[in-house]
Amino acid sequence: MNNLRLQILICKGTGCVSARSDLIKENFDKALDHYKIRDVEAIITGCFGFCGEGPIVKVEPDNVFYTHVKPEDVNEIVVEHIIHGRPIERLLYKNPKNGEAISNQHNMSFYEKQTRVALKNCGKIDPENIEDYISYDGYQALYKVLTEMTPQEVIDVIKKSGLRGRGGGGFPTGIKWQNTYNTPSKEKYIFCNADEGDPGAFMDRSILEGDPNSIIEAMTIGGYATGANYGVVYIRAEYPLAIHRLKTAINQAREFGFLGKNIFNSKFNFDIEIRYGAGAFVCGEETALIHSVEGKRGEPTRKPPFPSVKGYMSKPTTVNNVETYANIPKIILNGWEWYASMGTENSKGTKVFALAGKVNNVGLVEVPMGITIREIVYDIGGGIPNGKKFKAVQIGGPSGGMITKENLDTPIDYENLKAIGAMMGSGGLIVMDEDNDMVEIAKFYLEFTQDESCGKCTPCRLGTKRLLEMLKKLLEQKSCEEDLIKIKDLCHNIIDTAACGLGQTAPNPILSTIKYFPDEYLKYARHEVKKTYTINKAKCIGCHRCAKECPISCIKGQVKEKHEIDEEKCISCGTCFKVCPVNAVVEPK
Repeated sequence: MNNLRLQILICKGTGCVSARSDLIKENFDKALDHYKIRDVEAIITGCFGFCGEGPIVKVEPDNVFYTHVKPEDVNEIVVEHIIHGRPIERLLYKNPKNGEAISNQHNMSFYEKQTRVALKNCGKIDPENIEDYISYDGYQALYKVLTEMTPQEVIDVIKKSGLRGRGGGGFPTGIKWQNTYNTPSKEKYIFCNADEGDPGAFMDRSILEGDPNSIIEAMTIGGYATGANYGVVYIRAEYPLAIHRLKTAINQAREFGFLGKNIFNSKFNFDIEIRYGAGAFVCGEETALIHSVEGKRGEPTRKPPFPSVKGYMSKPTTVNNVETYANIPKIILNGWEWYASMGTENSKGTKVFALAGKVNNVGLVEVPMGITIREIVYDIGGGIPNGKKFKAVQIGGPSGGMITKENLDTPIDYENLKAIGAMMGSGGLIVMDEDNDMVEIAKFYLEFTQDESCGKCTPCRLGTKRLLEMLKKLLEQKSCEEDLIKIKDLCHNIIDTAACGLGQTAPNPILSTIKYFPDEYLKYARHEVKKTYTINKAKCIGCHRCAKECPISCIKGQVKEKHEIDEEKCISCGTCFKVCPVNAVVEPK
């Protein structure tokens, strides 16, 4: 903070920006200038993680954490807190259990069980100012590597740390680097997979928005270790803020000599280029990603050969995701023993999850491997809203599976999740309560994966399409119990024959929900589910179209009057929903 008395940290992650944190920063600058306050600075930061409480403003070193801040609150904060030293209680976080105001974020249940490694700098530094990153030990790991370590020594440290890929598969990072290092070639490449596409997942995006220099430093370290002089960040074009900050960080790193030729006078040359993806989920798979960067269709190819042997332009290529790289500088500086001391025997370190759905505390959390689902949902997440009962957690996005209340105390690591039919995935964690229809949930994820299929192999291209048709037919209560057997058989056929991970995991949400919630599938197969449409009378204009089109005349109401559906007679055909010109008919949940 240099000679500053106070520093005002303003979250400018995507979520808070959408809630006008840009204007909050602007108002702070104006207010500080208006009151001629020269020893206080307002800076932007990346995501604090507690997204459900944003926009967030934190005053340091007072360690006062303000939530739900609006642009019009700024003047009060400056006058009361900055000038008079009186924190504003109404803007402090309130404990949902007793209503107590909490000013210190570390005393909030949301943060108490978190261990920040990959997210360590997010919410602390200005991601658009490389000097901020340097002040938090930035580029010291790169300096250590280039001046004190051989490439093999770097790889050995990563191996011993136990770091595994955080993109979903969990392949040991050190072994992947070793394979690239061992493959002889004059040209090698190192790729960062920032094509995060799971519904509800925003871990990688937040790291790039809040701490882009850590990825640049890690890729440069990885380039040195594997023998690569060229790096590529593959990021989807839908992430404009992350792209802007990454570009800014790359340009500043070049200016400071951390990228380019003869870095730290080591004779090691390395630079990074950004390539954009068009939002294809399948390009999260490393071979499809490489093909996309080469200008080809984003389709996967069978392995071996693995990219470490034959990747970009048929040269040895290392591919890791953003979160994996974010751990590298910390491991180099703190030692492999430090990292390996966290987590479980076979799953070391921490994992970042996007916690969302039916949970009180929504946001980005980083926890040690081995923590239980119960601790995440009830301690960090604050439990289920409105006194509802917990039903399940969908972990791993569209490729993952369900964790039910019977497995709430299962430690989260790669092996334990696999044992109960789930998977880590990239880190989406969606909480569901008693009101969620698990067949509908399965359909939602299948619609996503079916739409995202690249179409290269028949099992994925046509198999998921037929599977979706069968699921829709079931939800329309036009199936029978024998169809459930056909659904499961088709799921297993797709898993056994699809060409890549997208197709092989597409049936997981169905198999998982049908395993843990068979009664919900049986009710649809036996036509026992009663779901009726309703009319929002505030929107109804009394046009009478729904009543005219209803095949069983179950809609009451005269022309220019508010209409009403007789729920006892309704057969849920959906005709009224389709013909209503003002969207007054509400679909059944």
